[in-house]
Amino acid sequence: MSSPGQTLAAEVVGTALLVAAVVGSGIMAQRLSADTGVMLLANAAATVAALYVLIALLGPVSGAHFNPAVTLALRRGSGLSWRMAGAVIAAQLVGGACGTWLAHGMFDVPLLQMATTARGGAGQWLAEGVATATLIGAIVLARAAGRDAAAIVALWIGAAYWFTASTSFANPAVTLARTLTDSFAGIRPWDAPAFITAQGIGAVIGAAGARALTREKAA
Repeated sequence: MSSPGQTLAAEVVGTALLVAAVVGSGIMAQRLSADTGVMLLANAAATVAALYVLIALLGPVSGAHFNPAVTLALRRGSGLSWRMAGAVIAAQLVGGACGTWLAHGMFDVPLLQMATTARGGAGQWLAEGVATATLIGAIVLARAAGRDAAAIVALWIGAAYWFTASTSFANPAVTLARTLTDSFAGIRPWDAPAFITAQGIGAVIGAAGARALTREKAA
């Protein structure tokens, strides 16, 4: 069993590398193509691949949450106290910011930026709720069935990049990290609170729905 220090380290590193993949692939895509569809495809592919590897490798260490919504939804099942859950979320927030700065450093752009990409409106808020609800639901159902969560989560995020209007942020830590980059992956800081609110509502709905399904199956 991992120590608290190992758990927190894994969450910092995992979230940082996930965000670096999201932001870095967005910057690379912008440099290689002017086609928004091609940029989104490259961004999604890199995110899916990174997410699978990170969950597969760090899952045994910390559970590979990399997402405050996942940490809160799985807190009880993961045996986390409220204090430890708070520390894990703090680690994810720190890791997310570091991941953005790492991507900026690799592409030789200013480390400190503020996003200017507008993302908002009822459709995108609904999309974030749907993306987060289905992500949390998929994780809860995968755990209950003993299935490979790494593959399920990565594939679902890849799909949600394309079927949701918001391109499926579905993660408060990643959302905040993306306010720090004025690139393809960015979101204006003042648009982030509505996204995070929608994510929170979606997480509650997704967790409740999935647990209702698993209880019914057990009965």
